[in-house]
Amino acid sequence: MGVTITTRVSEKIEEEIRSISEREQLDRSTVVRRLLMEGIKDWKIKYALEQYSEGRVTIWRAARMAGVSLRQMLDIAAKKGIPFQYTIEDLREDFRGIK
Repeated sequence: MGVTITTRVSEKIEEEIRSISEREQLDRSTVVRRLLMEGIKDWKIKYALEQYSEGRVTIWRAARMAGVSLRQMLDIAAKKGIPFQYTIEDLREDFRGIK
């Protein structure tokens, strides 16, 4: 069973939710849940890429943090212009993570 979260939004946001709801033929609660999940996924990817670009985690760990495959994370990082950083120690850590 889920929990209820209540928040206030601007009229503009409510209009956007209503518009999406009508276009998708979904109730507003479903639309809000989907938008929240997309926002959470985007945040996780952004945070993982920040950690990776600052050298705090390997690309493999960043992918796991974001909940995406290594290939997807490599593609996302490349599209965002984040240079590939990989050392021998990173390789060792990734092998330990695989085991």
